[in-house]
Parts: sequence; C-alpha cells; structure tokens
Amino acid sequence: MTTDHGYPAVRMYIAGEWCQGGTGNTAPVINPATEEVIGEVPLATGDDLDRALDAAARGARIWRETSIARRTAVLHAAADLIGERAAEIGRIMTLEQGKPLAESTGEARRTADTLRWHADDARRAYGRIIPSAPGTVLTVRREPIGPVAAFTPWNFPVGGPNRKISSALSAGCSLVIKASEETPATAAALVACYADAGLPAGVLNLVFGEPAQVSAHLIASPVTRLIAFTGSVPVGKLLAAEAGKVMKPSLMELGGHAPVIVCEDADPGRAARRAAQAKFFNAGQVCTSPSRFLVHDSLVEDFTAEFVKAAEALTVGDGLAQGTTMGPLANERRIEAVERLTADAVARGATVRTGGERLDRPGYFYAPTVLTDVPADAALLSEEPFGPLAPILPFTDLDEALDIANSLPYGLAAYGFTRSSATAEKLSDGLEAGILSLNHCGGSVHEAPSGGVKDSGYGREGGPEALDAYLITKRVSHLLAD
Repeated sequence: MTTDHGYPAVRMYIAGEWCQGGTGNTAPVINPATEEVIGEVPLATGDDLDRALDAAARGARIWRETSIARRTAVLHAAADLIGERAAEIGRIMTLEQGKPLAESTGEARRTADTLRWHADDARRAYGRIIPSAPGTVLTVRREPIGPVAAFTPWNFPVGGPNRKISSALSAGCSLVIKASEETPATAAALVACYADAGLPAGVLNLVFGEPAQVSAHLIASPVTRLIAFTGSVPVGKLLAAEAGKVMKPSLMELGGHAPVIVCEDADPGRAARRAAQAKFFNAGQVCTSPSRFLVHDSLVEDFTAEFVKAAEALTVGDGLAQGTTMGPLANERRIEAVERLTADAVARGATVRTGGERLDRPGYFYAPTVLTDVPADAALLSEEPFGPLAPILPFTDLDEALDIANSLPYGLAAYGFTRSSATAEKLSDGLEAGILSLNHCGGSVHEAPSGGVKDSGYGREGGPEALDAYLITKRVSHLLAD
C-alpha cells in the first residue's frame, strides 16, 4: 500500500511479522524537497521492544545452528532481491531523504554487493589448532556473539543499516535494529528483501521509536550481547557509556571533520574537482565528507577558482527531478546548523566565494558554499559541518598542515594530494585517521575496513575485520580421555 505521494505504508518487522506497534502511535515522515508530510512511521512501545528481543533470542539459536552453506544461500538470495529492487528502493530513499535518484539507486546496488562480500567472507571465519602436549587438543574457535542491538542514522538509509545487518547475519548473529524514523521506508524495503529471501523469523527485527527510550531498553536488556551504532560523537559516547554499565562490547562509527591536504606538487585543478565531487556528494551529509581544505599557498588561488567552478556547476533540486546533482539537506536541523556555521565564519572575517545561503524555495535547500579567509576560531573549523560547506585555508609548511589536520578530537577520514611517493608516505604516517585516501576522496568499500580513531569511534566495518565485533574467540583445551 502506498500514499498519494507514492510513498509506502511503513511497518515494523518483529518475529517475522509486519506490525504497526502496540499503541498505534506514529510520527510524520517529511519529504525534504517539499517539506510535505508523505507518510507516518510507527513508534514502538516497551512491549514491542520486548517482543523483538524475545524473537531475537529465539532467532539467534536458529540462525547459529543453520549451516554456513544455508546461511550463505539465504544472504545471496537477499542480495539478489536488493539488486532487483534497487530502482524502487532508490525512489523511496529519495522521497524521504532527498539525495539525487542516481545516488540513491547506486547506494542500493552497492548494498547488494556488500552483502554478497560479507556472506562469502563468513565462510573464512577460521579457527585454528595449536600445537600442545600429547593427549591434548588445543583449539581456537570463532562463534557468533549473539543477539545484536543496532542503531543507524538517516544519511545512508539502506547502506547504513545493511553494514550492520550483513555483518551480523553473516557471522551467525540475530539483530534488533532501530533505523532512523526520518527514513523508515527505505529500511523496511531492505528488511523485506531479507524476509522474502527466506531468513527465519526472529533473526532480523526492525523497530522505530523515540531514540533515547529505544536505545535504553535494548542496551539494558540481558538478551543483547553487542551494541552497534553509527551516528554523532555525543550520542555515541552516551550509548557506549550505557553499554559499559552492563559490560557489553560496542562498535562505534562516529562523526568526523576530514582534512584534505593539497601539497605543493599536486595538480590544483584535478585536486579541486575530485575534492568538490566528494564534498557535495549527499549534500555533504557524510561522516567521511572532506570538510577542511588545507592547500599550499602557491596553489590556493587556482584550487579555489576550480572548486568554486565545480560548486556553481551543480544543479540543486528535487532528487527525483532529471538533472539534479545535489538534493536538499535532510531536515530543518541541518539547514539551521549550516546557516549558523556560515554566519559565524562570516562574522569573524571569512569571505563567501559562492553560495552561503538557503535557497528561496520550499524544501531544505542550501547552496553549495565555498569560504576563504576563515579564521582559526570559526566554529566551522572545529564542528563537523555535515552539510555543503567548504572552508579553504592556505598553508606554507607541510608539518604545519599536519598539525592543523590532527588538532581536532576527530579521527575518521583524511585525504591528501601529492605526486611524490615520499610525501604520500609522510601523509600516510602523519595523519591521525582510520581512513586515508591519497589523490582521491574515495568512500568506504566493502572489501576493506573503515572506522575511526580518537573521538570518531572504535571497531571496523568492511573487510575481514567487519566480522570481528560479531564473533567471539573461544579457546578450547581438550584433554583426551584415557
């Protein structure tokens, strides 16, 4: 069933059934390109959460005892369905999140590939036999940790939840996942692919609700064995602290403020074009988005001119409209945040080279913005912008640039441009980040790990390391009977 806006009716998924929730309470879902209410999301009660937890407890036993061949077959079938439904999933995502349809559909297709990769990698979650004394067999085994409570934000409505789901299910765990109430239909469409692929009831449960209440309930429950979260640093710290009170491990992929260092020997035009493409992807609403541009002073004018050109070439509009290359921000909160950061920078002496204002039309549209002469005390240089703001700062000495890049408590992503292998190694060694890209601003890939250091979190998603959080390592020493 869909609404007049072509938006599907949203339900939670608990114990293999789609349901509205115990009280029928809902919250509105808003299209950020029009500011219209396009649907409603059901809000879970404590009883709903308990049903999901009970289902996850049963599902964990069922899924753990399912052969790896069968688990892999189900997950590959789910990946095939995600791929087949990518266009529809993308359309729903654009309606409720705003990003251009090409980005949404591409995200869905990458999600299918991520699931296939993790499903196959789980076949290689090997243990080992350790040489020991005669009559003793000493082994190390890798086993599912158990039911997982996962929490994901709105900026990647299918890719974000799937990073948790694909890793957990591949490892043999069950989940209760609370996806964002702002992008619920995308998460539901993803979960439907798993359900339709034959995933046993209870293995995957999807809920929505008031975030603080849901997180407190799921973290405190004795059923859950791991807390997996993607989101802001302040919320991540709160959830990690709550998990610590009940001695549960957590996986935290938190915010960043990624520096870009453009070295003296780089091609300024190429660096600007690649950096701008990454900056304005998803309207800058990406944890790994490049957000501080440190450019050697001999290149800064050429770099800035090319960056401004790239920003002004963007077509900002409804993500469903043909030709749109940057959609709206996801909600009014983001508009208010980028307006505040821009106004603060300008008040302190920054120059707006392009953009710098909300567009005069319905929807949460903000112009792609480039600023120069940004002083060190501007909030934009210390707060994660999570929007289409690009401050460009000159530097003279590379060591100085590295000091500036590393001066914040964030450590998620960093980028560098250079044609020198020696300088590339200096950037690789010197930048404090869990993710580093040189001569491009590439995003996460499923075959390699992603994650942060410092306040940007701990644990890794992607690559073989993605399974680590979802598996326990058990040592077994077996003295053979006489």
